[in-house]
Amino acid sequence: MLKKIRKQFFIRSAPSWLVLAIDLYWVVNNFIFAHLIRFNFNYSLDGSMLKIQLPVVMAVTVFCFLMTGSYKGIIRHTELKDSIKVTLSSVCIMGMLIALGLLVRYFNLNENLNFPLSIIVIHFLLNVIVLIGLRILFKIFYNILFSSYKIGPKVLIYGAGEAGLLTYTIFKNDKSNNSQIVGFIDDDRKKQGKRLNGLIIYSPDDITQELISNKKVTRVIIAMQRIRQARLIEIVAQLAQLSVKVKIVPPTKTWINKPNLQPGLIKSINIEDLLGRSVIELDIDGLQQEFNDKVVLITGAAGSIGSEISKQLATYNYKHLILIDQAESDLYNLQQHFKYRKNTNITSIVADVRNEKRMNSIFEKFKPEMVFHAAAYKHVPFMEENPYEAVHVNVFGTKIIADLVIKHKTKKFVMVSTDKAVNPTNVMGATKRIAEMYITSLQGKSNSKFITTRFGNVLGSSGSVIPLFKTQIKNGGPITLTHKDITRYFMTIPEACQLVLEAGIMGKGGEIFVFDMGSPIKIFDLALNMIQLSNLKYPEDIDIEITGLRPGEKIYEELLADGENTIPTHHPKITIAKVRTIESAEIGQKIEELCICNRELDFEKTVSKMKEIVPEFISNNSVYEELDDRSINLEGMV
Repeated sequence: MLKKIRKQFFIRSAPSWLVLAIDLYWVVNNFIFAHLIRFNFNYSLDGSMLKIQLPVVMAVTVFCFLMTGSYKGIIRHTELKDSIKVTLSSVCIMGMLIALGLLVRYFNLNENLNFPLSIIVIHFLLNVIVLIGLRILFKIFYNILFSSYKIGPKVLIYGAGEAGLLTYTIFKNDKSNNSQIVGFIDDDRKKQGKRLNGLIIYSPDDITQELISNKKVTRVIIAMQRIRQARLIEIVAQLAQLSVKVKIVPPTKTWINKPNLQPGLIKSINIEDLLGRSVIELDIDGLQQEFNDKVVLITGAAGSIGSEISKQLATYNYKHLILIDQAESDLYNLQQHFKYRKNTNITSIVADVRNEKRMNSIFEKFKPEMVFHAAAYKHVPFMEENPYEAVHVNVFGTKIIADLVIKHKTKKFVMVSTDKAVNPTNVMGATKRIAEMYITSLQGKSNSKFITTRFGNVLGSSGSVIPLFKTQIKNGGPITLTHKDITRYFMTIPEACQLVLEAGIMGKGGEIFVFDMGSPIKIFDLALNMIQLSNLKYPEDIDIEITGLRPGEKIYEELLADGENTIPTHHPKITIAKVRTIESAEIGQKIEELCICNRELDFEKTVSKMKEIVPEFISNNSVYEELDDRSINLEGMV
C-alpha cells in the first residue's frame, strides 16, 4: 500500500521536480559558458574559484525558482506567462548575485565570491534564451510526436479576433483532432492581408470556390461572439454557395462553466443560430427570491412553453412544482427528464383544465402560491375548423383556473398569451383575447395578482414552421408556404420563458406584458436559409410551393392592437400594453353566454358571440367572414 502511495506521489510530483533539476543544470552550464564568453573562450578556468562560485549559484538558483514557481508550468503548454516567470527567475538570480558581489566588497569577504558584473549580465541573457528556448523546443517536439499523421479536414476560421484566436488555439492543442487550420477570414479591412500565427487573413471577397478548391478547404468555422444577426445571415448565405460545411463557435455562456472550449462543442450552424437573439439579462436575485420555498402550479406543462417554464423553475429553490397536462405521453417524457436529473418535489398530473372539479381538488390538495397558465389550443387552422374546442379550452379552461386562483387565495396568476390576440382574424386569436380580457378584469377583485404575457411565435415549438420545413427538406421538398410575403415574429423558447418568469416577478397585477420580438422575419427568406444550410440549392434541389393563406391566417402579425400604446418597464425587452378594460361581471356574463352557445354546437352562433365580445375580431380567409359587420367603427375600441 505504501509503495502504491509513493508511486502515485512520484507520478504527480516528479515532472515539476524534473523541470527544476533540468533548469538548474542549464543555469550552472550557462554560468560556466558565461565565463568562457567573458574570457574569449580561454579554457584555463580557475577551478578553485568555480568550486566556490558554483554551489552559491546553485543555491541562489533553487531559491529563485522556488520563489517564482517557474518550474511548475506544463512544458507542452508553454505560454507567454511561463516565459515571463522564467524571465523573472533569471532577473532574481542576477539581482541576488549582484547583491552578493556588493556585500563581498563592502565586508571584504572571500574575493572568489565577487562575481564580475559582465559575467552576471551574460549569465542572465543566456538563462533567458536557453530556458525559454528549451521550453519552446520541447513543446514543438511534443506536438510533432503526439500529433496524428492522418491528414484531417482543412479549415478556415471566420473571425481573426479573440474568438478566432481561441478557436485556433484549441484546435492546435487538441491532439485528438487532426483538423488543419489554413487561414482566417475577417471583415476588418485593417486585418486583411496580414498574418495571424503565420496564417494569412483573407477578405470575405477572397473566399471563392476557386480558393476553396485550391486550399482543399472543407469547413469554415464562424468564430465571432458579437456578430449582428443580419451579418451572420449574409455570411452563411455567401458560404452556402460554396462546397464547404459551415460551423459556429457557441456563445460563451454555453461553455464558460466547462473546463474550456472543446472542438466537440463547435457545432454545425442551424436556422436557430441565424434567428437567435441577444442574451437576456435576468434579475437572478429577484427570481430566486420570488420562487424560494414556493408551491408553483403549471398548466399545459408538457407543451413547448410549459415544459421550458418547468425546466427553468426547477433550477430555483422551489418548495413544490405541480405539472398539469392532458397529453399523457408528453407529460411522461417531462417527468422522466426530471427523474433523470434527480429533481425532487415535482408532481406530474394528467388532468384537463376544463374539468372544474378535478382542478379544484388539485388546488385544495397542493395549495399553489403561483400559477403559470400555459394550457391552450394554438393552431390557427385547426381552431378555425373546431371553434368549440378553442372556446372550451382557451376561454372556459382559463376562466376555471382564474376563478380557482381567487377561491384558493393563490398569490399570483400568470397567463401565456399570443400576438394573435391583437386585432384577431381567427378563432384562436379571438379566444386568447377574450381570455386576456377576463384575466385583466379580475385584478383588484381579490388579493391575487393577475398578469398576462404576450409574445409571438417560438422557434422549434410543436407545429411551428421550422420543424415542418426540416421534414419537407429531408423528404426532398417542396417546402410549402402559404404566401410569399408572409412574416412572423420569432423568439427562442428559452428566451420566451425567461421573459415570462421575469414578467411574473415584476407584475403588480392587471398588466399585459408585451415582449420585444425584434424585427419580423419573412418566412420565404427563412425557407431559403434552411435550404442553403442543408447544402442544397433553390429551386434546383428544393423548390418552394405557394399554397395560399389558410383559414384565419394573417400575412402580418401585430403585437399591439389599434389604439394601444405601451409604457416601459425596468427590463428593456418588456413593456406594458395599455388596453381598454371591462368590468369582470360584464365580461364574466358574456363568457357564460358564449359557453352556452358553444354547448349548443352551433359554430356560427359561437363565433358571432365572440365577435360581439371582441368587436375588432374580423375574420380573414375564413367561412366566418360573412358574420362580420364591416360597418363597425373600430376606432378607439382597443
